[in-house]
Amino acid sequence: MSNNKFSRRGVLKTGMVASAGLALPQYLRADAHAGFTNAPGDSEVVLGFNVPQTGPYADEGADELRAFELAVEHLNGGGDGGMLSTFSSQALDGTGILGREVKYVTGDTQTKSDAARASARSMIEKDGAIMVSGGSSSGVAVAVQALCQEAGIIFMAGLTHSNDTTGKDKRANGFRHFFNSYMSGAALAPVLMQQYGTDRKAYHLTADYNWGYTTEEAVRTSTEAMGWETVNTVLTPLTQTDFSSYIAPVLNSGADVLVLNHYGGNMVNSLTNAVQFGLREASANGKNFEIVVPLYSELMARGAGENIAGIFGSQNWDWKLENQLGSRYSGTNAFVQSFGTKYGFPPSQAAHTCYVQTLLYADAVTRAGSFNPCSVVEALEGFEFDGLGNGPTLYRADDHQCFKDVVVVKGKENPENEFDLVEIVEVTPAEQVTYAPDHPQFAGGALGACNPGA
Repeated sequence: MSNNKFSRRGVLKTGMVASAGLALPQYLRADAHAGFTNAPGDSEVVLGFNVPQTGPYADEGADELRAFELAVEHLNGGGDGGMLSTFSSQALDGTGILGREVKYVTGDTQTKSDAARASARSMIEKDGAIMVSGGSSSGVAVAVQALCQEAGIIFMAGLTHSNDTTGKDKRANGFRHFFNSYMSGAALAPVLMQQYGTDRKAYHLTADYNWGYTTEEAVRTSTEAMGWETVNTVLTPLTQTDFSSYIAPVLNSGADVLVLNHYGGNMVNSLTNAVQFGLREASANGKNFEIVVPLYSELMARGAGENIAGIFGSQNWDWKLENQLGSRYSGTNAFVQSFGTKYGFPPSQAAHTCYVQTLLYADAVTRAGSFNPCSVVEALEGFEFDGLGNGPTLYRADDHQCFKDVVVVKGKENPENEFDLVEIVEVTPAEQVTYAPDHPQFAGGALGACNPGA
C-alpha cells in the first residue's frame, strides 16, 4: 500500500480496506459539504481506476490503465488531445473538468469481486474518488457498480460484457459503454449460419460466472433459432489454466462446433488445448470441426498466436475501423494515433472503452455544470453522440446501456505483424442488435433512483 500523497504524475495506487459497510468518513460524506459524496475542491478532482493488474484478465487491465492515463493527459491539456477534437459534444477543452485538474488513483481488482469492492471502497473513502471506472470481469463490474450506487458515486463500467450489468443488476449510478452478450449473439449468429450452415451441433465450454452464463445463453439462443442444436454445456472455473480434461470429451460428444465462452487468459489456454487435441483438423457429422469464440480481442489473439486463425468472434471496437470502413467511425484514428505515439502499439477494445468512458463522464459533468452524480445521470441518460470510434451511439435512459454497431471478426490466416491478427468480417448495425428493455435475457432488477450520497 502506497503513501497518501500523489506522485509527480498524479497517480496514487490505492490499498484495499475492508469494512462491513460503506461508512464514509465525515469529511467525505455528502452532509459535510455540497450535498453529494466527495465533492471536489476548487483545484482538483480525483477519479478511481480499478482494473485487474493480476489474474487471468491482467493483459486487459494493463491496457485499460494505459488508456485511463492517456484520457487524463488529454483532459488536462496534454498530448495531442486525442478524441477531444472528434467528439461530437465539443464541451471538453483540455482544462480539466470544470476547471479542476484531473488526478487519479488506481487499484487491482485481481479479477475477484471481493478484492475489487475493497479496492473501490478505499478509493472512495480514503482518496476521495468521485467516479470509479474499470473492469474486465462482469462479476467485478456488478459488485463495484452496487458499491458505487450505495456510496453515491458514478460508476462508468469498463470492460464488462454480461447482460446482467445493464440487466438484472443495473443501477441508476452505473453506465456501460461496452456492448453485451445479447449483442454478440445477435451479430454472430447470421455470420455463423452463412459460414457453417444451419445443421450444426454445438458444445459449449463456459466460464463459471455471470458473464459466461449470459454469453452462453445469448449465443445458444441465437444459434438455436437458426437451426443449430446444443449438444452439451459445461462450466469451467475462472481459475482454470489447463482445459485438457474439458476438451477431451468434446470429440466423442457428437458435436461439430466448440463454443468457447472464455475470455482473456482462459480463452488463450482453452483454445490452445483445443488445437493440441486436434480439433482444428477433426471432422464430425461429415463436416469440418469448427471453434467459435463469441468475445475476443487483439490482445487475446496475440496470446493465442496462430491458433486464432479463422476463429470467428465479436468485438466492441477495432483499431482498424476508420481506415477500413471510413468516416462513420471517426475518432478511431485520432485515438490510435495518440495511444500508439505514447505506448508504441495499437490499443485494444478494453483500452478504447475505458478511454471513452472517462471522456463521457467528464463531458457529462461539463454539460451539467456540476459534479453532483444526479446531474451527471441526467446528462448521460438518452445522450446521443458521435466521433468516439463506434459511429452514432445512444446511452439509453431505460438501462444505461450504450447502443451502437457491433464488429464481427475472425483471426487472420496470414497476419502481417503481431498487432494485426484480427480481420473485420462485418459490422452489424446498431438497430439489428437493439432489444426492448424488458427482453427476457435482461429480466429482473430495477434501475432505481440516482443516489448522490446525501
